[in-house]
Amino acid sequence: MNKSDISRVIEMAWEDRTPFEAIELTYGLSESQLIRFMRENLRSSSFKLWRKRVSGRKSKHIKLRHPDISRGYCPTQYKQR
Repeated sequence: MNKSDISRVIEMAWEDRTPFEAIELTYGLSESQLIRFMRENLRSSSFKLWRKRVSGRKSKHIKLRHPDISRGYCPTQYKQR
């Protein structure tokens, strides 16, 4: 992965509304692979904060989301580039 892809994966992982399944579909990283990826690419303290934030969060798993939410991201979350 190039630096841009690494940055985007980290950004998607921190976003509340982006499910793990969207990251897997886009970058081929399963949830367990993403956890390893984040551990390798974040400082220890940042990784611990991220794990605390995403653990048990319903929005990070498609199966736990409300059935009315069918999108993988919020339309306003992407920056204009």
